[in-house]
Amino acid sequence: MPTSSQWLAFLVASILFIQVPGPSLLFTIGRALSVGRREALLSVCGNALGIACQTVFVALGLGAVVAASATAYSALKLCGAAYVIYLGVQAIRHRADARLVLEGLRPTATRQPRPVRMGFVVGVTNPKTLVYFAAFLPQFVHEGAGSTGVQIALLGGVFALMAVMSDSVWALVASRARDWFARRPGRLDSLGLAGGVSMVGLGATMAVTD
Repeated sequence: MPTSSQWLAFLVASILFIQVPGPSLLFTIGRALSVGRREALLSVCGNALGIACQTVFVALGLGAVVAASATAYSALKLCGAAYVIYLGVQAIRHRADARLVLEGLRPTATRQPRPVRMGFVVGVTNPKTLVYFAAFLPQFVHEGAGSTGVQIALLGGVFALMAVMSDSVWALVASRARDWFARRPGRLDSLGLAGGVSMVGLGATMAVTD
């Protein structure tokens, strides 16, 4: 297992990395603004599952392939960007749903994918974390102290847990802002539009950023 100094360095680096706005964090905030606290928190859980899968990929050596191949990296990035844009368009199309539900004019069921699945797709296709795992996790592995793959999986699991806690806080803060808008139901249309536009903008940024 990693030494105490390696754990400390890993925790500090991960905290700093998680707080840098990226696809997962901005997606969580967009979900909280457009559909509310519960959906955003479920999306956070799904995103953590996606991160956990990335950890397995890295442990198996696939992360290094993506990190070294521009084609593989671009393909993963574009898939994730396209999905986020799709979700943003859906949020814009159904921006009146929250108000209609609040006014009792529409059942609570929505036509969008389940939030856990949505978060999972965003998490597992996020090249930012995949390249981070492939480039940095091996640096915190203690050579000769157990399987390298097991150590990488453990480090990735801790990272995912930290990401859940951080993103959940952001989701709760953003949802409080949404609750303020809910005091006047008409505001929710604008809020849903803003959340959808932010996700479309995020997807577009993901697609064109190296």
